Amino acid sequence: MDNELKEKYLELANLIFPDVKETVNDLEKKYPKRNLPDGAFVTRFAPSPTGFLHTGALFTSLVNKKLALQTGGVFFLRIEDTDSKREVKGSIKLFTDELKKFGLSPMEGILSETEETGEYGPYKQSNRADIYRICAKYLIEKGRAYPCFCTPEMLSATHDAQEKSKIVPGYYGVYAKCRNISVDESIERIKKGEKYILRFRSNGSHLKKTFFIDGCRGKIEIAENDQDIVLIKSDGLPTYHFAHVCDDHFMRTTHVIRGEEWIPSVPIHLELFNAMNFDIPTYIHIPLIMIKDGNSKRKLSKRKDKEAAVSYFLQAGYPTDAVIEYLMTLANSDYEMWRNKNKDKDISEFTFKLNKMSSAGSLLDIMKLNDISKEIIAKMDSKELLDNVLCWAKEYDNYTYDKINSNLDYSKKMFALERDGAKKIRKDIYKWEDIMPTFFYFFDDLYNKDIEENGYNFDYLVNDGNQEIKIDSNFTKKMLKLYIEKYDFSLDKEAWFEQVKECASEVDLCTDMKEYKQNKDKYTGSTSDFAGAIRIAITNRKNTPDIYSIMQILGRDEVIIRLKSTLDKI
Repeated sequence: MDNELKEKYLELANLIFPDVKETVNDLEKKYPKRNLPDGAFVTRFAPSPTGFLHTGALFTSLVNKKLALQTGGVFFLRIEDTDSKREVKGSIKLFTDELKKFGLSPMEGILSETEETGEYGPYKQSNRADIYRICAKYLIEKGRAYPCFCTPEMLSATHDAQEKSKIVPGYYGVYAKCRNISVDESIERIKKGEKYILRFRSNGSHLKKTFFIDGCRGKIEIAENDQDIVLIKSDGLPTYHFAHVCDDHFMRTTHVIRGEEWIPSVPIHLELFNAMNFDIPTYIHIPLIMIKDGNSKRKLSKRKDKEAAVSYFLQAGYPTDAVIEYLMTLANSDYEMWRNKNKDKDISEFTFKLNKMSSAGSLLDIMKLNDISKEIIAKMDSKELLDNVLCWAKEYDNYTYDKINSNLDYSKKMFALERDGAKKIRKDIYKWEDIMPTFFYFFDDLYNKDIEENGYNFDYLVNDGNQEIKIDSNFTKKMLKLYIEKYDFSLDKEAWFEQVKECASEVDLCTDMKEYKQNKDKYTGSTSDFAGAIRIAITNRKNTPDIYSIMQILGRDEVIIRLKSTLDKI
């Protein structure tokens, strides 16, 4: 570039940014390289405040923070709010609150709607306009940016013509109408008050290839960028591409970890980094979370899938540890093997490996999440379970909160069933919204409602191995009437079972299971069928935890009421 042209570009830059006195070199001094150990990752989560926290964003945040922590680096939160038209009020609070619940709060950056911390801010793009103006002025001075006077109508007409002719759409080459306007003409038109935006002057061609080394996928070859993208919009704020390059450089991001849908944008970013003479960070494009749709799978959709919102898992009451454990199985192929060998270790002790990350989309598997979740819940004692349920219900389910909180001693006994000190821990709870459907029979109103809506489950079947025999309702009444006469709340479990056996014998049921298995055709049923009748009368379910323990928690009076009520109704 000759000196005369340099002077012209400088004149244009000063005309557009007359108040910008700082330079890119000043910014380099203001935001120096971080003092971190060799190999430390500086990563970020950089959402636009346009709604809810996406499950894919939680997955991305998990990978970002995990890699930052294990390398002695920094994970920060930046808010990309340069598109005010799309901004949804309350999004920042939602992001920070939900990241915190999952243990993924940033180490630096945005902490809440009103708080941020760190020396590389501001961490909201809307507060970084001065930085973008300095960088844009630098590109104008180098001849790599220019004012574009095209109106929206002109751009729309060009796009329509390109589509009609089946030409690659965009603002490039001969279609970049303002690209070759002389600097003098640009200056004159600006001085006359014509409206304009700033565009990047690309030196690439979509007919040529470039490549980059992805930290997860290896070498990726892709068409060069030739689009003269917008740098600064008419409102003075940058586009995503320009802001990304400026922010990640001056926040000293070392690794840009994001979803694979951003791979096509890499050529734009590479060219911008080079034009600014910035070091290029390592790009790591992680797989999308997919969902099964019929016989195929597709990207988890904000519009179609409730599971796309992180709030779904919180409202359903999945322990956040379970969700993080599940996402880690998607992130690293060897995580499950590590977990099986280290059942009691904290997830922080697992070493994340980029070469163990799949490049293919990972299918969201709720059944697998349920399996992980029930194992985590099974490790909780009754107090921990009670505390977790109350904490969840207070925020998401007032009805359950009032039920559980109304009698805490009773609730703790209920949760201790087949849990505290049990040899075999129950594993029938996957999430906190399962609590009332699982424990409904401990509450009179829910028990009665279940019977009103579904009737009794007394048409149960006794499986003798070859055929199924339905117990006659009159015989069921006979069993219950006898048991009401004999019931003694004060008996311990062993004595209670002996009493059940005696009752079974009185109605000619077999009390010797060995004999019963060998000669089933001689008997109507066995002791277990008598106990089954009691179980259904008390819980209206065929399968429950230990029925003796349930009756002890309910208390003598409630047991008698239910037995008598059942006898009257069947």
